[in-house]
Amino acid sequence: MVKNSFISVISQKEKEENRGSVEFQVLSFTNKIRRLTSHLELHKKDYLSQRGLRKILGKRQRMLAYLSKKNRVRYKELIGQLNIRETKTR
Repeated sequence: MVKNSFISVISQKEKEENRGSVEFQVLSFTNKIRRLTSHLELHKKDYLSQRGLRKILGKRQRMLAYLSKKNRVRYKELIGQLNIRETKTR
């Protein structure tokens, strides 16, 4: 249900054929991250889920870094919509 509400926000702007876009992939990673964090609040010793969460976080971080290099405006809009903190720069 939560996934459908986020998808509807992006799918209104972009058509269904654009599921491979960076925005859609970051959106799906964010939904998985939120689902896993709520799972890990209940099951603190589920180490395999912790590992999966770290892998998804890394993928999302790489996607956001790519988007910030290619198109800074779309990056700012996306992190604003998804309520994500901006990535730290070195």
